[in-house]
Amino acid sequence: MQAHLLPLLHLSDPTLPIGGYTHSNGLETYVQEGLVHDAASAAAYIQSMLVNNLQYNDAAFASLAYDAAVQEDFPALLQLDEECTALKIPREIRQASQKLGSRLLKIFSRRYPSAFVQQYEQAIQQGDAAGHYCLVFGVYACQLQAPKADALQAFYYNAAVGMVTNSVKLVPLGQLDGQDILFRLQPLMQELATATLQPDRRRLGCCNPGLDIRCMQHERLYSRLYMS
Repeated sequence: MQAHLLPLLHLSDPTLPIGGYTHSNGLETYVQEGLVHDAASAAAYIQSMLVNNLQYNDAAFASLAYDAAVQEDFPALLQLDEECTALKIPREIRQASQKLGSRLLKIFSRRYPSAFVQQYEQAIQQGDAAGHYCLVFGVYACQLQAPKADALQAFYYNAAVGMVTNSVKLVPLGQLDGQDILFRLQPLMQELATATLQPDRRRLGCCNPGLDIRCMQHERLYSRLYMS
């Protein structure tokens, strides 16, 4: 058996008590505006998020954080942290990323201590780093000795499950509709994981601006179930 499998499943578990279920990442705005209203539009939204946003943002940062951890290059990790903060323009999304990262660190640092992680924790405590979720994920995937390709597939899957779960609640969709979306996304997630093994730094931060706009509009929705 592969020793990294169970720890990686734990790291990427959507039910980890870090508060991921409280964030829709702008989906709530799309639903209230009627842009996401059925299984087909939910699937289109999730695919667009994976391809046009995650690939060049959080997944790319997770990949680069993994590399920094392999090389124990702490200045590189701090640089990634600064870039990630700058590229998360909507306030709610930026804060959510920091909160999820902080809680993930709290869970895993107790069981997988390392000098590299301790440096990062100290920088966060001193206000020199934000501690974004994607960076913490990439660092711990390396610490768990999970192959990078497996770690990235797990990262994309975690994101997709979160979006499907939110769609089921918000649209709403039937549970089978949500599972069908996940089944159809599996080949795409494998392709994206392969493409993200060596991110093109020139494309970091590329995204569909509509996604950021919906996230900003979420701050002013009249009624909200989610924090972002």
